[in-house]
Amino acid sequence: MDQQKVDMYIATNAKYFESHLIPQIYDMLGKADDSKFMPIQTVNLKDPTTMLIVSLFGGHFGIDRFLIGDTGLGVAKLLTCGGMGIWSIVDWFMIMGRTRELNFINFQRMLL
Repeated sequence: MDQQKVDMYIATNAKYFESHLIPQIYDMLGKADDSKFMPIQTVNLKDPTTMLIVSLFGGHFGIDRFLIGDTGLGVAKLLTCGGMGIWSIVDWFMIMGRTRELNFINFQRMLL
């Protein structure tokens, strides 16, 4: 892929991925052909900061887990009121990393 396109993608979407994965994403994009650029641009990346805000206000009901695609955990969190609050507090610290991890998985899936 063209170096300018790779740089543009990284500059635009770096906040959606873990910082230690950026060099790997850079290499993967560099090796991909130009026909993959438009499908990669359309990948639905979730904003980790937005997911943290949702987790703070709706975490007791499992809304954060439903939004990132963890339906089973969302239902469990809903039925236990966020694990009596403990699970919700743990998710406040973990949801941003989980969101970035799922963004990378979706990125890899689209690139293959």
